[in-house]
Amino acid sequence: MNAFSSFFPAASRKTRLLTVLDVGSTKICCIIARLRPLDGAKVLSGRSHKLEVLGFGVQRSRGVKAGVIVDLIAAEQAICLAVDAAERMAGLVVDSVIVNVSCRSMASHHVKAQVPLDGAVDMRELRRVLAAGSAEAFALGRPVLHSVPVSFSLDGEKDIADPRDMVGEALGVKMHIVTAGSAPLRNLEHCINRAHLSVETMVATPFASALSVLVGDEAMLGAICVDLGGGTTTISVLNKGKFVFADTIAIGSDHITMDIARGFSITLEEAERLKVMYGSALNVAADDKHSYTLPPESRLTDTPERFPRAVLSRIIRARVEELLEMTRDRLARSRFGRLVDGRLVLTGGGAQLTGLPDVARSVLNRRLRIGRPLGVSGLPEMARGAAFSAAVGLLIYPQSAGFEEQQVRAVPVQQATETGRRFQKVGRWLRESF
Repeated sequence: MNAFSSFFPAASRKTRLLTVLDVGSTKICCIIARLRPLDGAKVLSGRSHKLEVLGFGVQRSRGVKAGVIVDLIAAEQAICLAVDAAERMAGLVVDSVIVNVSCRSMASHHVKAQVPLDGAVDMRELRRVLAAGSAEAFALGRPVLHSVPVSFSLDGEKDIADPRDMVGEALGVKMHIVTAGSAPLRNLEHCINRAHLSVETMVATPFASALSVLVGDEAMLGAICVDLGGGTTTISVLNKGKFVFADTIAIGSDHITMDIARGFSITLEEAERLKVMYGSALNVAADDKHSYTLPPESRLTDTPERFPRAVLSRIIRARVEELLEMTRDRLARSRFGRLVDGRLVLTGGGAQLTGLPDVARSVLNRRLRIGRPLGVSGLPEMARGAAFSAAVGLLIYPQSAGFEEQQVRAVPVQQATETGRRFQKVGRWLRESF
């Protein structure tokens, strides 16, 4: 994130085209959207543009595990298919994307910096102190995904939201820095480049998810967003309108599917079907009286044909409780779990599991709700659920980061073949290099 975004908003509010790519462990989703400036009052907090989806493509993820590329060729093919479907629907060809990052090496850091003052705080002094904070971030020795000014201080007085035109002798800043491992980021970008696309910017998945599901004053009053994805569970905390914490747990809803497959010695496809159709995180006494039949072709060994539904619930409940307890412990260690008294929002595909909110309320001891992406027109019906929160959040991110000036280049689809796209890339390189 641009550290200056809160203080240096975009100069113009023009209509822009934007392409985002959600690279997950379960699905890969591409959305092409038009951002139109809002006329009058803002519809949702933090939005400066209306979002209108022009193209949408989704493919089953391949070559991605726990947010990390593990098979370059398979992941490249899945990305190409998702992008191609979105391009055909929009009638455009794009050459750059905003992409999310959800690898387990993601980490939050808080750094402080201070510069001397000679009079009132102006834009020059703000740039100086933010540059000093950014220097502290780079001293961490890891790639920086986000660099967010959380608060300022003036001569020791803390929690100043906007110090412009104030007078003092020393200006300080506290910044939230989100970093990630170099190898996962480089391999993700390399995979996208192999699909003949460039990366405009990378966004932490927990931040993107929070942007799409938090409403009203939730971010200002304090809220925790937990995105239960297929291969990872990501956690973000927003307080006083600022992104203050991010974390990733390398366990997701796919692990529940694998537990069911191992427990019943059945195929992953059948295990996923059982989870979606009959699965519940609640142990209900009536489940002992109900059973289901496994089709012969799904059984991998000489397992019984019928099982009580209660067995399925116990398998699911064990994994869900483990995941929620890990989430609770991560929040406790971060100290933001105690700082933020506001509600918790569950989102992601795993949040749609029957009974999960009830178990989460018990384990996390918080008020919570299921969050779904809001404020986007033209989304297909299938993409309006919690599973697509991160993808929609990537569309919202440029509005909060002052990134809308970065226009995504697009040409009519009729003029673009695979060969044409390569020549377009060469032409762009020549224009920028010479």
